[in-house]
Amino acid sequence: MEKPPPEKSGSFSRNGNGNQMDDNSGPAGAESEAVHVKFDCKHPGECGPNSNPEEHSSDPELSLPQVRKDVDRFLESLYTINDASNNPPDVPNCVDSLLEMVQKIITIYDSNAKFGQKQEDDSSFIESLNCISKLINVLGEFPSNSTTASCFNRASTILHLAMSLLDSEFRLTLESYNQGNSADLKSPKPSKQASFSYRQESAYCVIPESKSSEDVEFPAYASEAISKMNRIATAMISSGYESECCMVYNTVRRNAISSELDKLGFENISIEDVQKMQWQSLEGVISTWITVIKHSSSVLFSGERKLCSSIFSEHPSISQTLFCHIALAVAVRFVNFSDAIALTKRSAEKLFKILDMYEALRDLIPFFDDDTCSSECYEELKTEIWAAKGRLGEVAVSIFCDLENSIRRDNGRTPVPSGAVHPLTRYTMNYLKYACEYKDTLEQVFQKHQKMEGCANSNGPELDTKNGANDDGTPKTSPFSVQLNSIMDLLDENLDMKSKLYRDPALRCIFLMNNGRYILQKIKGSDEIHEMMGDTWCRKRSSDLRQYHKAYTRETWTRLLQCLNHDGLMVNGKLSKTILKERFKMFSTMFDEIHRTQSTWVVSDVQLQSELRISVSAVVTPAYRSFVGRFHQYLTSGRQPDKYIKYQPEDIENLIDELFDGNPTSMARRRT
Repeated sequence: MEKPPPEKSGSFSRNGNGNQMDDNSGPAGAESEAVHVKFDCKHPGECGPNSNPEEHSSDPELSLPQVRKDVDRFLESLYTINDASNNPPDVPNCVDSLLEMVQKIITIYDSNAKFGQKQEDDSSFIESLNCISKLINVLGEFPSNSTTASCFNRASTILHLAMSLLDSEFRLTLESYNQGNSADLKSPKPSKQASFSYRQESAYCVIPESKSSEDVEFPAYASEAISKMNRIATAMISSGYESECCMVYNTVRRNAISSELDKLGFENISIEDVQKMQWQSLEGVISTWITVIKHSSSVLFSGERKLCSSIFSEHPSISQTLFCHIALAVAVRFVNFSDAIALTKRSAEKLFKILDMYEALRDLIPFFDDDTCSSECYEELKTEIWAAKGRLGEVAVSIFCDLENSIRRDNGRTPVPSGAVHPLTRYTMNYLKYACEYKDTLEQVFQKHQKMEGCANSNGPELDTKNGANDDGTPKTSPFSVQLNSIMDLLDENLDMKSKLYRDPALRCIFLMNNGRYILQKIKGSDEIHEMMGDTWCRKRSSDLRQYHKAYTRETWTRLLQCLNHDGLMVNGKLSKTILKERFKMFSTMFDEIHRTQSTWVVSDVQLQSELRISVSAVVTPAYRSFVGRFHQYLTSGRQPDKYIKYQPEDIENLIDELFDGNPTSMARRRT
């Protein structure tokens, strides 16, 4: 009957003195509360029932390496025994000497010496423990009533005391890393879009960039400390204390990383607290969350993986498992906050922070995709991150698709004064411009969630998602580009409806020109959105603007130019001064009315304003100059010719240059 190995303690005592054994004590004095065994010998040298204490006394001249060699030879002889049920050979003196020497070393380490001060001594001590571990494994094959039982028990107890010592030293060394090199990331780098307001053209929030996390070393252990921990871990694992060693490492390192996250400003916030917070406050927390994730990927995780590999270099599978469990604990904190944000009330201004979070999780996944991350733990870790990323993606799609509803709901019946750019146009185009800075991310998001209800392409066929353009210059369709075009079409319809609120057809054209030009300039000014809409769309938009321009000219200036028509001036073959005077008077009256009205109109785009003035002047000024040049002589001979010829051609040209300024007092200033 084989005897079972002695039970190991579930946890080691932190008090070294409580585990000390007196050098002069007998086996009874070597009892350990954690190891429920008792020595059968009455003297340390009694490792066999018929042993003579004098014959088995230790030889003080032998060194520890020599004793280990003798024990190894004894072990080799035991390996040749085929049947463990046979009576084992007597245990030689060298075994007792080894146990006594190791016991003394443990006492020295527990009292005044510190493990790790002399690598040569430490290595010899660990080699001795490995030798004892082999001894225990071999002796454990023999029956419990054999002559080896007492030595087996004593060796097991000494090994346990040694492991308790190493466990404490392992913990102390792990906890002694230099925390002064931690990065200060509480001032996060700016994301692409900090916030977005309906009335705000530019919503960027410029924050000074922090020191690069690449320059920060984590964790900051000295090479000597890592070497020492490697020796301890190797000894504990080879001696059957793998779970104790891993428990210490996992506990200390998880606490260390948790402390590091706290110092970086990332706190545990419950879902309930997130729901109660204002979005402005959450934006700062999200920025910290994003920065901490990036720092974790580039510094914390890579440093922790390197540390694991260094300490457990002889056991790569243990290293992988330990690192994965530590990373999973951190990732759960990241995912919990992400899920809390995904549950907040959805609104348009949240899109950009949601996309920042999506990108942060997306960029974190590849870190766990290499060949060293193949265990089930890593699959669980990646599944958690993928799921959280997917929930953020669904929120992003929902928010972006809701932009259509925002446009539909903007159905006010009050026209924008002076035909200016409508706030809805500014909001929508700035929103789309900023959104298209996330073009690649939105392409990914829409490709994965294109079947979501409420999106323009939710029920459509599968689309080509490759970038580029078709042969006719139109961009290749993708779920996101379809949604973008749907929003643009809806905005056009809304603006056309709003233009009908103006009673003056000319002002209606100015409104459509202002908004159309604003849209076109925004698209041309952004490479991302221009690529999405394509050159064909831009050419169509430019053509529409030219049509609005022609319609404005026709509605405003056609009747005025009719005053300068020569038809009807001749009566019975002679020029009628009465009709001529009436024509000049009518021209001046109509021009004054146009100037008074349209000088209050607004064309905010400088180039469009200049184009309109030049085109009007090119039509009106030459016609008026020709008319005045031909007929002014018929009025200058009479009284008060200025009464009828109110403006010279130069005056007309100057007054045209005052149109579309949004300034109602320009004519009044001129008259005074």
